[in-house]
Amino acid sequence: MAGSSPHTDDAATGGLRALLTLAAPVVASRLGIMAMGLVDTIVVGQHSAAELGYHALAWAVTGVVLTTALGLLSGVQVMTSQAIGEGRAADTGAILRRGLAYAAWIALASTLFLAVTGKPMLIAFELAPGLAEGAAPVLLVQAISLIPIIIADAGLFWLEAHGRAIPGMIAMWTANIVNLVFNLWLVPGGNILGVSGAVASGWATFSSRLFLMLVLAIIILRWRRARELGVLAPAPRDPEAARQMRRVGYGAAASYFIESLAFSAMAVFAGWISATAVAVWAVVINVAALVFMVPLGLAVATSVLVGRAYGARDRAAMLGAAGQGFGVTTVVLLLVSLGVWLFPDAIASAYSREAAVLAGIASAMVLSSLFFAADGLQVVAAQSLRARSDITAPAMIHVISYVVVMMPLAWWLGVRSGGGVDGLIWAIVIASTLSALLLWGRFFWLGRRPLTQVEVPAAVPAASGPA
Repeated sequence: MAGSSPHTDDAATGGLRALLTLAAPVVASRLGIMAMGLVDTIVVGQHSAAELGYHALAWAVTGVVLTTALGLLSGVQVMTSQAIGEGRAADTGAILRRGLAYAAWIALASTLFLAVTGKPMLIAFELAPGLAEGAAPVLLVQAISLIPIIIADAGLFWLEAHGRAIPGMIAMWTANIVNLVFNLWLVPGGNILGVSGAVASGWATFSSRLFLMLVLAIIILRWRRARELGVLAPAPRDPEAARQMRRVGYGAAASYFIESLAFSAMAVFAGWISATAVAVWAVVINVAALVFMVPLGLAVATSVLVGRAYGARDRAAMLGAAGQGFGVTTVVLLLVSLGVWLFPDAIASAYSREAAVLAGIASAMVLSSLFFAADGLQVVAAQSLRARSDITAPAMIHVISYVVVMMPLAWWLGVRSGGGVDGLIWAIVIASTLSALLLWGRFFWLGRRPLTQVEVPAAVPAASGPA
């Protein structure tokens, strides 16, 4: 309700404890998202190295669309956090309902786009013989599975902004059990559906994502505060509130699109090198994405606290939340990097049985440990900037780092100079370090200035009618 405490009954009021309390289940939830991909990759990789390549190439295209779509929805989380900070918790139900409607349109458009353009895009990449044809049907199934996950994540973002990350975490890991069971059943073939390999894994992922969407809907509708927050009432027409939510999403989507496109280009570059390089890169990006879920969860928790402090016009709390996010992310990722650097062979053996692929993975893992911390720190900084309504700068910095610097550098080091997958990884190390330095520099530079009326977003009028 307007005038209520800026914090929900589910979250602490601030400080390191608040960050860790929220971050732990959010990180676990993000790891759950990645665990689905990890299971898909391991089960398919153990089934066939060729099928693993199809899976990786299809995901290289689908992943760009998914991450861009989720960026469009980031306004749900930012606007909810800021509304809570401003004492307008009663308006957040309307934010959710607008966000779910927006998510449905985005999901349908994303699936249709990939269904029409997916195969032509793969063919246009001029990959090694047979790769495009093998990846095309996998891409189509992955495109269909975007519908439930995009809608589900709108609800997940809203729950996390309210500090209710634990129910979302439980739903995510339960969905992982569904995904594992279906993968083990379908991927080897011989099932009643007549599918196997990467296509079968795609249908397993669809089933688990549909399950997740339904469970999250039940969690939200059964929350005791759902009626109080306006979840059960139609959202009043408010074009300005909808515009603000979309505006935040446009900036985040631009950043996500740029970064995911650049990383997906690495898969194409690997395809120009060799089929073995594609398989090695599939493992590198899978492990990197798994590690990335940790700072992504920390970024969500940090941005929720930064957004609440920004909504409450508390500059000290805003800087404190960001600083704590920086410190925790740095420590955690240095420890993770050390673990990857020490045990590359163990990681490689989990993904493949082929000698050439195993050797390539182990070498790439050692080098990959160099960019985990920088990549994680840049996402925490970008999320923190968006939480304080700085929308354009993160996207511009990502263009500079990942398009202007990383993509041509990766082509030169990996393809042109013959550096292979190691050359691709060196380009990521350089670009991620640059991005982290620029983004954190901007955040702390802005933090030195007082929050003036020009910076503070105009308060959204209290919703008329039931909300």
